[in-house]
Amino acid sequence: MLVGSYNPLFVVLSILVAILASFTALDMASLVSASQPRRAAARWLLAGGVAMGAGIWSMHFVGMLAFRLPIPLGYDLWLTVESLLVAVAASIFALWLVSRPTLPHLRLALGALLMGLGIAWMHYVGMSALKMTPEIDYDRVWFVLSIVIAVAASWSALYIAFRLRTVEHALPPRLIAAAVMGLAIVGMHYTGMAAARFPANSVCTAATTGGVPTEWLAACVVLLTVGVMGVVLTISLFEQRMQARLLHLRNSMLAASLDDARKELFHASQHDSLTRLPNRQLSHERIEQLLQGNQPFVVMSIDLDGFRHINGAFGSQTGDAALVDIGERLRQLLPADDLVGRLGGDQFVIATQLRHAEELESLADRIMMAVNSVRVAGRELRITASLGIVEHPQVGNTAAQLIAMAETAMAYARQSGRNTHAVFADWMNDNVEQDRRLLEDLRKALGTPQLSLHYQPRVHANSGRISGAEALIRWRHPEHGYVPAERIIRLTEQSGLMDVIGNWVLDEACRQMRCWQDAGNSEWRVAVNLSGRQLGSPKLIEDVRSALERNDLEPSRLILEISEGAVMRDTDNAIAVLRSVAALGVGISIDDFGIGVSSLLHLKRLPATEIKIDRAFVLALEESDEDVVIVSAIVALGHALNMEIVAEGIETQGQRSYVERLGCDHLQGYLLGRPVSAENFMRLQGGDAQHAALEARLASFNTSQE
Repeated sequence: MLVGSYNPLFVVLSILVAILASFTALDMASLVSASQPRRAAARWLLAGGVAMGAGIWSMHFVGMLAFRLPIPLGYDLWLTVESLLVAVAASIFALWLVSRPTLPHLRLALGALLMGLGIAWMHYVGMSALKMTPEIDYDRVWFVLSIVIAVAASWSALYIAFRLRTVEHALPPRLIAAAVMGLAIVGMHYTGMAAARFPANSVCTAATTGGVPTEWLAACVVLLTVGVMGVVLTISLFEQRMQARLLHLRNSMLAASLDDARKELFHASQHDSLTRLPNRQLSHERIEQLLQGNQPFVVMSIDLDGFRHINGAFGSQTGDAALVDIGERLRQLLPADDLVGRLGGDQFVIATQLRHAEELESLADRIMMAVNSVRVAGRELRITASLGIVEHPQVGNTAAQLIAMAETAMAYARQSGRNTHAVFADWMNDNVEQDRRLLEDLRKALGTPQLSLHYQPRVHANSGRISGAEALIRWRHPEHGYVPAERIIRLTEQSGLMDVIGNWVLDEACRQMRCWQDAGNSEWRVAVNLSGRQLGSPKLIEDVRSALERNDLEPSRLILEISEGAVMRDTDNAIAVLRSVAALGVGISIDDFGIGVSSLLHLKRLPATEIKIDRAFVLALEESDEDVVIVSAIVALGHALNMEIVAEGIETQGQRSYVERLGCDHLQGYLLGRPVSAENFMRLQGGDAQHAALEARLASFNTSQE
């Protein structure tokens, strides 16, 4: 047997080449897995397979070159190339396997078996390139052991490569893994070399028949393999750095985009999508911030009056544009640090600090003017608002309480007449105890200047002169200010005080009418509202007769206004009572006509002398053709039944023009005059003054209400 020996330098070199090849394999595995799209991954798979296969093959032949026999050695060129191709094919398969999304145990085992057999095939084909005569004899035990080691080395290589392919900054783990894989491959090679037996008379025919000399093969293998792996690793490093930069740039852009999206979502969650004003949540937070300071401030709740008519007449798009315009006007009206928010629908909220208490009235008026002057697409919209105000630190400890109190005051402002404001007072909280206290105060107010009647003028449509007035009760509470008439009526009806209050109103209105008549206004008439309880009282006829007699007033100078709802409580009794009252010569007016359920059914039975068209129809005349038709029909119906028609709620010149053209007999509304005291009303009368002069004088007294 020929005894071989090993060159230590080449042995060490073979180990280094094996480790370098293993490192290349791990690097290529991560690059193939991360590459997108598929075409780029295929290119890296091919390049990595060539580099890895060349590395393994190079390790094999460096190990072969380290082996020395006492005879000349050479290598067959084609068998050598075949072994290289086998190594490349096995490497491509290995890289493809570890680049899959998953690597189950069965697939790993089959892959390790195929790769191990490929490496063993490469080794033994490379051995056969020596073309020994006689052929090399292999020890079966060492031969099987070398194949087992090849499969085990392949299993460990595939497992490690799969686990480390997606690990970032994995240089230390990859170096350790490359060392383990390299030593496993080297172990397979030298186990296979140990299995080889060379007979004593062996001759290497490749060295004598044109095979590749050992020296040339050594130089080519080392230079070619190291060069290929070096180039591939350099390109891989460059590619990874470029990917890292691109990933960093992409992450930075993504982070910036996500941050912008987060900010936008956060802004959207706290702002109204239409007006871009703070929504209810942010409005509460802003008010809570004001509560933490020591400065006094006010919270205002604004609700648009009858805004549904805008949407109904012009469409929701115009309504939305109006809301945006109102929000912008309110925003421009106040300092940038103040809160202007939208609570939803047509309700807005304002929170602002006031240096002086006298600024409150002025600010409220400017807010009303801002709402009144809305323009959309060149069209001026007549929009009014009810404004509720609450002052801190006088009341309220939380944002929710302050907004609720402002909304309560806003509701009372609407009850007191639209396009006005009210400051919150404790009595506005609707509970039993406060009602009881208010009722006690109301009893004490009887017979005192706290209770009075205000009068809203009615104007004759044809002449433009004052034709009379509607009497409206007013209670100026010494502590809470003016209490809305609706609250007074509710308290008196619940307590049984209505007979007393109603009789006082009736007597006071007749007394005032007598004074006006004595002053030369013999054609005027005064209208007094009757509640349902009064209409059901058996004393009504006697009370009316007594009030007329006490004040020596002709019955025709008095008009009693009733609502359809009051009649419907007890229809037959109500009609009988009204006929008795009408028999005295007193006029009967059907108030809020058109909104009840019995208008036509009972109209012919009621002894009415006039109809008051509900303000809801009047307000919509300029925007709704349907309301024009309805008002026209009511006028025609009333005139056919010999009744006069009163149009109430007139606020614009356009509305006035409509009702005059449609044939209404009397006009009433804020455009013609707000309710004023009797003294101020007397100054309005102009006798034979022309209509234009009368309007100017009415306007001058509009501000003296309350």
